Amino acid sequence: MVRILLIFPYICTVMILNRLTVVNYKNIVQADLELSPKMNCLVGRNGMGKTSLLDAVYYLSFCRSSTNPIDSQVMHHDGDYCVIQGHYSSESGEPSDVFCGVKRGQRKQVKYNGKSYARYSEHLGLIPLVMVSPSDAALISGGSEERRRFMDVAISQYDKEYLFELNRYEKALTQRNAMLKQEQEPDWEVISLWEEVMAEAGRLIYQCRKAFIAQFTPIFQEYYTLIAQDKEKVSLVYQSHGDRGDLLRVIREGRAKERILGYSLHGTHKDDLEMKLGEYPMKREGSQGQNKTFLIALKLAQFEFLKRASHTVPLLLLDDIFDRLDASRVEEIVRLVSGNRFGQIFVTDVNRGNMDRMLAAVGGEYKLFYVENGEITENKSV
Repeated sequence: MVRILLIFPYICTVMILNRLTVVNYKNIVQADLELSPKMNCLVGRNGMGKTSLLDAVYYLSFCRSSTNPIDSQVMHHDGDYCVIQGHYSSESGEPSDVFCGVKRGQRKQVKYNGKSYARYSEHLGLIPLVMVSPSDAALISGGSEERRRFMDVAISQYDKEYLFELNRYEKALTQRNAMLKQEQEPDWEVISLWEEVMAEAGRLIYQCRKAFIAQFTPIFQEYYTLIAQDKEKVSLVYQSHGDRGDLLRVIREGRAKERILGYSLHGTHKDDLEMKLGEYPMKREGSQGQNKTFLIALKLAQFEFLKRASHTVPLLLLDDIFDRLDASRVEEIVRLVSGNRFGQIFVTDVNRGNMDRMLAAVGGEYKLFYVENGEITENKSV
């Protein structure tokens, strides 16, 4: 069955992170912050801990760091454990608490309202979040796995079945590859069973990704046009082995070569998302400013799509987004972010001037924090 997400008029729940406690996370030894429900600004030099704080907020939504999947490596060098705790509330006032704790040599703990999870995937999507950061550059310059992850993170936050099938596919792929690597001739009947699992799960993955990109692309193009002031045209093209017909046949057709190489060449684990500026690849043709505009438009479109799909306004994290953009594009981003389509926002910058411009445009309640050597201090004078 083809999965189509129909976008109708919708009513959204707004989730607000009211208080954040961080202990021994990356270069933050201790932070306990009362936050603004609208705009939270962090100013400081590079390497001081601004991104670490945003990553801690990200961790509360995804049970992992945005940059490092190895939990033992996100702990402060002098610590044997780290803790992140967030106290949320909806606009109706209903509270929610999220606790994430990691201790060296032990399985991490994730609790929602005091209750532990059997599987971390059960938490995904409860507090939707979109992060824009310099590491997003890999979406354009990096390999296809970066672009698959972009699709997977977006879809998994509103479709639990997709995440289940994605994990099922990855397990079958791992087993098939292990058997292809064997020195002795593998049992092809067992391989056939894993191929059937790959094909079954892969069909749903393909359908979900195809439906997502079809509905996501117009939203992305609208955001790009607004930021670039209609100076360029951009597009996204989903590429998949699923386009070649029956996926089981496609997976099996490379067996002889795959036996020699020791890994699988065909399937949805090879999907890609072509990013184009006009008729040409963005990777080849885009300037630094165009690449940055493309990435910001992608993430703002992800925010809008996720809001419509989940009926919950995601948290929006903006890490160093003004770098390498001309004044007119910065102005358009500020104008967009100052609108009422966004909920709670966290933004970092080395330049206090950029913050002042954004705050002047946004108006209303905000909090400003200074970050220095992992210590975070609220500016009480604002």
